[in-house]
Amino acid sequence: MQLLETLCRLAAPSGHEGPMTAFVLDYVRQNQAQWQHQPQVLAGDGFQDCVVLVFGQPRTAVFAHLDSIGFMVRYGRQLVAIGGPETQAGYRLVGHDAEGEIDCALTINEQTETLGYEFSRELPRGTELTFRCDFRETDTTVQSCYLDNRLGVWTALRLCETLEHGIIAFSCGEEHGGGTVPFLAQYIYDNYGVRQALICDITWVTGGVHLGQGCVISLRDSLIPRRTYVDRIRAIAAQAGIAVQLEVEDIGGSDAKELQRAAQPWDWCFVGAPEDNVHTPDELVDKRDIASMLALYQVLLREL
Repeated sequence: MQLLETLCRLAAPSGHEGPMTAFVLDYVRQNQAQWQHQPQVLAGDGFQDCVVLVFGQPRTAVFAHLDSIGFMVRYGRQLVAIGGPETQAGYRLVGHDAEGEIDCALTINEQTETLGYEFSRELPRGTELTFRCDFRETDTTVQSCYLDNRLGVWTALRLCETLEHGIIAFSCGEEHGGGTVPFLAQYIYDNYGVRQALICDITWVTGGVHLGQGCVISLRDSLIPRRTYVDRIRAIAAQAGIAVQLEVEDIGGSDAKELQRAAQPWDWCFVGAPEDNVHTPDELVDKRDIASMLALYQVLLREL
Protein backbone atom coordinates (compact mmCIF):
# COMPACT_ATOMS: atom_id res chain seq x y z
CA MET A 1 0.00 0.00 0.00
CA GLN A 2 3.02 2.30 0.15
CA LEU A 3 2.79 2.86 -3.61
CA LEU A 4 -0.93 3.64 -3.34
CA GLU A 5 -0.31 6.15 -0.55
CA THR A 6 2.39 7.87 -2.61
CA LEU A 7 -0.01 8.16 -5.54
CA CYS A 8 -2.80 9.56 -3.35
CA ARG A 9 -0.49 12.26 -1.99
CA LEU A 10 0.42 13.54 -5.46
CA ALA A 11 -1.68 16.51 -6.53
CA ALA A 12 -2.77 16.22 -10.18
CA PRO A 13 -6.17 17.84 -10.81
CA SER A 14 -7.56 17.79 -14.35
CA GLY A 15 -5.46 19.97 -16.59
CA HIS A 16 -2.34 19.67 -14.43
CA GLU A 17 -1.45 15.99 -14.62
CA GLY A 18 2.25 16.72 -15.08
CA PRO A 19 3.33 15.61 -11.58
CA MET A 20 1.57 12.25 -12.00
CA THR A 21 3.03 11.83 -15.48
CA ALA A 22 6.53 12.44 -14.14
CA PHE A 23 5.97 9.96 -11.31
CA VAL A 24 4.68 7.23 -13.63
CA LEU A 25 7.60 7.62 -16.03
CA ASP A 26 10.08 7.56 -13.16
CA TYR A 27 8.35 4.51 -11.65
CA VAL A 28 8.60 2.67 -14.97
CA ARG A 29 12.30 3.53 -15.31
CA GLN A 30 13.08 2.33 -11.81
CA ASN A 31 11.01 -0.88 -11.85
CA GLN A 32 10.72 -2.25 -15.38
CA ALA A 33 13.90 -4.31 -15.09
CA GLN A 34 12.08 -6.48 -12.53
CA TRP A 35 9.01 -6.92 -14.75
CA GLN A 36 8.61 -10.19 -16.64
CA HIS A 37 8.40 -8.34 -19.98
CA GLN A 38 9.66 -4.96 -21.13
CA PRO A 39 7.31 -2.36 -22.65
CA GLN A 40 7.79 0.29 -25.28
CA VAL A 41 7.23 3.62 -23.51
CA LEU A 42 5.38 6.33 -25.44
CA ALA A 43 5.23 9.80 -23.89
CA GLY A 44 6.25 13.40 -24.45
CA ASP A 45 5.68 15.39 -27.61
CA GLY A 46 2.41 14.39 -29.26
CA PHE A 47 1.07 12.66 -26.15
CA GLN A 48 0.60 15.75 -23.92
CA ASP A 49 0.75 14.41 -20.33
CA CYS A 50 -0.35 10.89 -21.25
CA VAL A 51 1.82 7.78 -20.98
CA VAL A 52 1.31 4.66 -23.10
CA LEU A 53 3.08 1.38 -22.35
CA VAL A 54 3.02 -1.22 -25.13
CA PHE A 55 3.79 -4.84 -24.23
CA GLY A 56 4.41 -7.57 -26.81
CA GLN A 57 1.67 -8.06 -29.38
CA PRO A 58 -1.27 -6.30 -27.73
CA ARG A 59 -4.90 -7.35 -28.12
CA THR A 60 -6.43 -5.24 -25.34
CA ALA A 61 -5.88 -1.70 -24.05
CA VAL A 62 -6.33 -0.70 -20.41
CA PHE A 63 -7.26 2.96 -19.83
CA ALA A 64 -6.53 4.51 -16.41
CA HIS A 65 -6.88 8.26 -15.92
CA LEU A 66 -4.19 10.16 -14.05
CA ASP A 67 -6.20 13.22 -13.04
CA SER A 68 -8.33 13.96 -9.99
CA ILE A 69 -10.96 16.43 -8.91
CA GLY A 70 -10.01 19.64 -7.12
CA PHE A 71 -10.54 23.40 -6.97
CA MET A 72 -9.16 26.52 -8.64
CA VAL A 73 -8.94 30.01 -7.17
CA ARG A 74 -11.19 32.41 -9.02
CA TYR A 75 -11.32 36.09 -8.00
CA GLY A 76 -10.92 37.38 -4.49
CA ARG A 77 -11.43 34.43 -2.19
CA GLN A 78 -13.74 32.48 -4.48
CA LEU A 79 -13.14 28.92 -5.70
CA VAL A 80 -14.53 27.00 -8.64
CA ALA A 81 -14.63 23.22 -8.77
CA ILE A 82 -12.48 21.07 -11.02
CA GLY A 83 -14.66 18.09 -11.86
CA GLY A 84 -17.30 17.18 -9.30
CA PRO A 85 -15.87 17.22 -5.77
CA GLU A 86 -18.22 16.90 -2.83
CA THR A 87 -18.12 20.09 -0.80
CA GLN A 88 -18.39 20.57 2.94
CA ALA A 89 -17.35 23.64 4.88
CA GLY A 90 -14.13 22.95 6.74
CA TYR A 91 -12.59 20.48 4.32
CA ARG A 92 -8.83 21.03 4.34
CA LEU A 93 -7.37 22.05 0.98
CA VAL A 94 -3.69 22.20 0.09
CA GLY A 95 -1.58 23.63 -2.71
CA HIS A 96 1.30 26.00 -3.31
CA ASP A 97 2.08 29.27 -5.02
CA ALA A 98 5.07 31.61 -5.36
CA GLU A 99 4.84 32.53 -1.67
CA GLY A 100 4.94 28.96 -0.38
CA GLU A 101 2.79 26.09 0.77
CA ILE A 102 -0.97 26.51 1.29
CA ASP A 103 -3.16 24.71 3.82
CA CYS A 104 -6.57 26.33 3.99
CA ALA A 105 -10.21 25.54 4.78
CA LEU A 106 -13.06 25.27 2.28
CA THR A 107 -15.90 27.73 2.91
CA ILE A 108 -19.43 27.82 1.46
CA ASN A 109 -21.57 30.96 1.37
CA GLU A 110 -24.97 29.85 2.68
CA GLN A 111 -26.91 32.44 0.69
CA THR A 112 -25.19 32.09 -2.70
CA GLU A 113 -23.63 28.62 -2.26
CA THR A 114 -20.40 30.16 -3.58
CA LEU A 115 -17.26 28.22 -2.75
CA GLY A 116 -14.34 29.97 -1.11
CA TYR A 117 -11.39 29.46 1.21
CA GLU A 118 -10.19 30.67 4.57
CA PHE A 119 -6.49 31.50 4.63
CA SER A 120 -4.11 34.09 6.02
CA ARG A 121 -3.71 35.78 2.64
CA GLU A 122 -5.44 36.07 -0.70
CA LEU A 123 -4.29 33.49 -3.24
CA PRO A 124 -3.44 34.26 -6.86
CA ARG A 125 -6.18 33.46 -9.35
CA GLY A 126 -5.60 30.13 -11.06
CA THR A 127 -4.00 28.53 -7.99
CA GLU A 128 -5.04 24.87 -7.78
CA LEU A 129 -6.11 23.31 -4.50
CA THR A 130 -6.75 19.66 -3.70
CA PHE A 131 -7.97 17.74 -0.67
CA ARG A 132 -5.32 17.33 2.03
CA CYS A 133 -4.34 13.65 2.08
CA ASP A 134 -5.00 11.69 5.27
CA PHE A 135 -4.13 8.14 4.22
CA ARG A 136 -5.59 5.57 6.62
CA GLU A 137 -4.98 1.83 6.34
CA THR A 138 -6.49 -0.95 8.44
CA ASP A 139 -6.29 -4.72 8.09
CA THR A 140 -9.31 -4.66 5.77
CA THR A 141 -9.68 -1.17 4.26
CA VAL A 142 -7.89 1.80 2.77
CA GLN A 143 -9.28 5.32 3.18
CA SER A 144 -7.96 8.48 1.54
CA CYS A 145 -8.73 11.23 -0.90
CA TYR A 146 -8.18 10.40 -4.57
CA LEU A 147 -8.49 6.64 -4.50
CA ASP A 148 -10.47 7.61 -7.61
CA ASN A 149 -8.43 7.11 -9.67
CA ARG A 150 -5.10 6.52 -7.97
CA LEU A 151 -6.25 2.96 -7.33
CA GLY A 152 -6.80 2.52 -11.06
CA VAL A 153 -3.27 3.79 -11.69
CA TRP A 154 -1.95 1.48 -8.95
CA THR A 155 -3.69 -1.50 -10.54
CA ALA A 156 -2.30 -0.65 -13.97
CA LEU A 157 1.25 -0.30 -12.63
CA ARG A 158 1.00 -3.59 -10.74
CA LEU A 159 -0.40 -5.24 -13.86
CA CYS A 160 2.82 -4.28 -15.66
CA GLU A 161 4.76 -6.67 -13.43
CA THR A 162 3.41 -9.74 -15.25
CA LEU A 163 1.92 -8.39 -18.47
CA GLU A 164 3.15 -10.04 -21.68
CA HIS A 165 0.77 -8.67 -24.32
CA GLY A 166 -1.30 -5.52 -23.88
CA ILE A 167 -1.36 -1.75 -23.75
CA ILE A 168 -1.59 0.42 -20.65
CA ALA A 169 -2.81 3.92 -21.50
CA PHE A 170 -2.62 6.53 -18.75
CA SER A 171 -5.04 9.25 -19.84
CA CYS A 172 -5.76 12.81 -18.68
CA GLY A 173 -8.75 15.07 -18.15
CA GLU A 174 -11.35 12.42 -17.34
CA GLU A 175 -12.77 14.13 -14.25
CA HIS A 176 -13.64 17.37 -16.03
CA GLY A 177 -15.75 16.30 -18.96
CA GLY A 178 -13.44 14.14 -21.02
CA GLY A 179 -9.90 14.56 -22.18
CA THR A 180 -7.25 12.71 -24.10
CA VAL A 181 -8.82 9.32 -24.85
CA PRO A 182 -9.96 10.27 -28.41
CA PHE A 183 -6.44 10.77 -29.72
CA LEU A 184 -5.08 7.87 -27.66
CA ALA A 185 -7.78 5.58 -29.03
CA GLN A 186 -7.06 6.58 -32.61
CA TYR A 187 -3.29 6.22 -32.13
CA ILE A 188 -3.66 2.77 -30.57
CA TYR A 189 -6.12 1.59 -33.21
CA ASP A 190 -4.09 2.94 -36.14
CA ASN A 191 -0.71 1.67 -34.95
CA TYR A 192 -1.56 -1.62 -33.22
CA GLY A 193 -5.00 -2.63 -34.50
CA VAL A 194 -6.29 -2.92 -30.94
CA ARG A 195 -10.03 -2.31 -30.58
CA GLN A 196 -11.03 -3.80 -27.24
CA ALA A 197 -10.59 -1.91 -23.98
CA LEU A 198 -10.97 -2.15 -20.24
CA ILE A 199 -11.64 0.98 -18.19
CA CYS A 200 -9.47 0.74 -15.07
CA ASP A 201 -11.31 3.12 -12.77
CA ILE A 202 -13.29 3.22 -9.52
CA THR A 203 -17.06 2.98 -9.20
CA TRP A 204 -19.54 3.71 -6.42
CA VAL A 205 -21.03 1.75 -3.55
CA THR A 206 -24.80 1.70 -4.17
CA GLY A 207 -27.86 -0.27 -3.13
CA GLY A 208 -26.66 -3.16 -5.27
CA VAL A 209 -22.87 -2.79 -5.07
CA HIS A 210 -21.15 -3.33 -1.73
CA LEU A 211 -17.71 -3.16 -0.16
CA GLY A 212 -15.86 -6.45 0.18
CA GLN A 213 -17.81 -8.47 -2.37
CA GLY A 214 -15.40 -8.19 -5.28
CA CYS A 215 -14.45 -6.07 -8.25
CA VAL A 216 -17.30 -4.58 -10.28
CA ILE A 217 -18.06 -5.41 -13.89
CA SER A 218 -20.38 -2.68 -15.14
CA LEU A 219 -23.20 -3.78 -17.43
CA ARG A 220 -24.05 -0.12 -17.95
CA ASP A 221 -23.88 3.38 -16.49
CA SER A 222 -25.02 6.36 -18.55
CA LEU A 223 -23.68 4.37 -21.52
CA ILE A 224 -24.18 0.75 -22.51
CA PRO A 225 -21.26 -1.42 -23.70
CA ARG A 226 -21.76 -4.17 -26.27
CA ARG A 227 -23.22 -7.16 -24.46
CA THR A 228 -21.22 -9.76 -26.42
CA TYR A 229 -17.97 -8.26 -25.14
CA VAL A 230 -19.19 -7.91 -21.56
CA ASP A 231 -20.36 -11.53 -21.55
CA ARG A 232 -16.87 -12.65 -22.57
CA ILE A 233 -15.43 -10.76 -19.61
CA ARG A 234 -17.98 -12.28 -17.23
CA ALA A 235 -17.21 -15.77 -18.51
CA ILE A 236 -13.46 -15.32 -18.01
CA ALA A 237 -14.02 -14.05 -14.45
CA ALA A 238 -16.31 -16.99 -13.65
CA GLN A 239 -13.90 -19.56 -15.06
CA ALA A 240 -11.07 -18.03 -13.01
CA GLY A 241 -13.16 -18.12 -9.83
CA ILE A 242 -12.68 -14.43 -9.12
CA ALA A 243 -15.33 -12.71 -6.99
CA VAL A 244 -17.11 -10.00 -8.96
CA GLN A 245 -20.20 -7.83 -8.67
CA LEU A 246 -22.43 -6.66 -11.53
CA GLU A 247 -23.39 -3.01 -11.76
CA VAL A 248 -26.45 -1.57 -13.50
CA GLU A 249 -26.80 2.21 -13.25
CA ASP A 250 -28.30 4.97 -15.38
CA ILE A 251 -25.84 7.70 -14.42
CA GLY A 252 -22.08 8.13 -14.32
CA GLY A 253 -19.40 7.80 -16.93
CA SER A 254 -15.70 7.35 -17.52
CA ASP A 255 -13.10 7.32 -20.26
CA ALA A 256 -15.45 4.85 -21.95
CA LYS A 257 -17.63 7.66 -23.24
CA GLU A 258 -14.88 8.71 -25.64
CA LEU A 259 -14.51 5.14 -26.91
CA GLN A 260 -18.28 4.81 -27.34
CA ARG A 261 -18.27 7.87 -29.60
CA ALA A 262 -15.10 6.99 -31.49
CA ALA A 263 -15.06 6.46 -35.24
CA GLN A 264 -13.24 3.16 -34.66
CA PRO A 265 -15.15 -0.02 -33.62
CA TRP A 266 -14.01 -0.09 -29.98
CA ASP A 267 -15.42 -2.58 -27.50
CA TRP A 268 -15.14 -1.47 -23.89
CA CYS A 269 -16.14 -2.45 -20.38
CA PHE A 270 -15.70 -0.68 -17.04
CA VAL A 271 -13.96 -2.96 -14.53
CA GLY A 272 -13.05 -1.55 -11.13
CA ALA A 273 -13.36 -1.75 -7.36
CA PRO A 274 -16.26 -0.01 -5.58
CA GLU A 275 -15.67 2.79 -3.12
CA ASP A 276 -17.74 4.64 -0.55
CA ASN A 277 -17.66 8.40 0.18
CA VAL A 278 -16.96 9.16 -3.48
CA HIS A 279 -15.17 12.43 -4.37
CA THR A 280 -14.53 13.35 -0.72
CA PRO A 281 -11.35 13.37 1.38
CA ASP A 282 -12.56 10.08 2.90
CA GLU A 283 -12.98 7.68 -0.02
CA LEU A 284 -13.11 4.11 1.31
CA VAL A 285 -12.17 0.85 -0.44
CA ASP A 286 -12.06 -2.72 0.86
CA LYS A 287 -8.75 -4.54 0.38
CA ARG A 288 -10.59 -7.66 -0.83
CA ASP A 289 -11.93 -5.62 -3.73
CA ILE A 290 -8.46 -4.29 -4.50
CA ALA A 291 -7.13 -7.86 -4.66
CA SER A 292 -10.07 -8.93 -6.82
CA MET A 293 -9.50 -6.00 -9.20
CA LEU A 294 -5.82 -6.77 -9.76
CA ALA A 295 -6.44 -10.51 -10.14
CA LEU A 296 -9.23 -9.90 -12.65
CA TYR A 297 -7.11 -7.58 -14.77
CA GLN A 298 -4.29 -10.09 -14.81
CA VAL A 299 -6.51 -12.88 -16.11
CA LEU A 300 -8.40 -10.66 -18.55
CA LEU A 301 -5.20 -9.44 -20.20
CA ARG A 302 -4.15 -13.08 -20.67
CA GLU A 303 -7.47 -14.37 -21.97
CA LEU A 304 -9.21 -11.62 -23.92
